Amino acid sequence: MSERQGILAAGNWIVDKLKVIDTYPQQDALANILTETTGNGGSPFNVLLDLARLGAPFPLAGIGLIGADDHGDWIHGQCDMHGVDRTRILRHATAPTSYTDVMTVQCTGRRTFFHQRGANAFLAPEHFSFIGSHAKIFHIGYLLLLDLLDQPDSEFGTAAARVLHTAREAGFKTSIDVVSEDSQRFADIVLPALRHTDYCIMNEFEIERTTGISIKPDGRISLPALESASRQLLASGVGEWVIVHFAEGACALGRDGKFHIQGSLHVSQERIIGTVGAGDAFAAGVLFGLHENLAIDTALLYGVATAASCLFGAGTSDGILPIKDCLRLADKLGTRDLTNEGNVTLL
Repeated sequence: MSERQGILAAGNWIVDKLKVIDTYPQQDALANILTETTGNGGSPFNVLLDLARLGAPFPLAGIGLIGADDHGDWIHGQCDMHGVDRTRILRHATAPTSYTDVMTVQCTGRRTFFHQRGANAFLAPEHFSFIGSHAKIFHIGYLLLLDLLDQPDSEFGTAAARVLHTAREAGFKTSIDVVSEDSQRFADIVLPALRHTDYCIMNEFEIERTTGISIKPDGRISLPALESASRQLLASGVGEWVIVHFAEGACALGRDGKFHIQGSLHVSQERIIGTVGAGDAFAAGVLFGLHENLAIDTALLYGVATAASCLFGAGTSDGILPIKDCLRLADKLGTRDLTNEGNVTLL
């Protein structure tokens, strides 16, 4: 593993079309678009651009399926601009590049999403080639939002689990992320992947749906519940780390049985410009630390510091700073003490 360098990220490649509107209309009524911008979306797109902005000193590459259209050209351009190898980002002949119309009401900040699944829905195991890649970590997301990869597989449970198995056989450390879908599909789709996963990254909602353990039994984050749920995922086959992020911080549980916690940065509500992409920013920071063989406590700090910087930008990756500046931000703002946090319980 010491000879391998870089992160190869696969999954949903999405163009976010961010529109600020004056009001959210009733059906058949009209609203005015005040401003509009284009941004990156989807786990691999976000994580790789975040890593580039962090100044990751290792190669970055993507795997995915996009359309033969203007949005696909834009994704290629963004990869080129940020030094991401797009050799394995293939183009579907007829399906459009996946995109999301994000409608934000100016006076409230509330957002509504209209998603075109597009070419991502056709991403299948045959689109994954690991030949010639010497990357250290293979990251895939989002499970539950990749139609063909979420399908059952007679040998591995799901097609995504098959891909993860193949990646491990090719010499990668493997990492997964999940979409926060309001469904009961988590156990069927996520659990088969865990047996072929080294780093499982989730938020509190996703680990609750996967394990069935209530993470907020009294409306507050329960650290014992998070630890119990993390142990359940380790028992389900995660190879090295179960890592969970939530608004107040993050935690990690490894094979040594030690439970690590890290508070998020103190960012006042009035300074937050946008929260979109914060979860992927956290994943990028953690993967940066893991790639560099840093202690898990340092990797968690990288994660919460990167996520905090994301809050200062309107788009998914706009606020991401070089990692040294993220850590300076952590020093300046300070981090929450989860043992003395009103929204977290130790009971």
